[in-house]
Amino acid sequence: MAGTSNRSSSRWRKIAANLRAQRNPCHICKQPIDYDAPPHHPDSFEADHYYPESTHPNLATDPANVRASHSKCNRNRGNQPMQPTRWVQAEEW
Repeated sequence: MAGTSNRSSSRWRKIAANLRAQRNPCHICKQPIDYDAPPHHPDSFEADHYYPESTHPNLATDPANVRASHSKCNRNRGNQPMQPTRWVQAEEW
């Protein structure tokens, strides 16, 4: 399992479950996540690798490298590195 998150592994499921239990907002857009939405719904929870798994396989199962995100935000970002100024939502007026 070294070098891959293997999302069906018990370790990955535990990491994702622990993150889900925290009910944090999306680390990408900073908005609340619908933790009751069905999987793959755009507003549903997904565990996202802060440093992409494809470029940092050694961090694939490091809980410190996993953040809460919306499914849509995670998929839009893909395996691109985080660019906080690009992804942070503007302040409300």
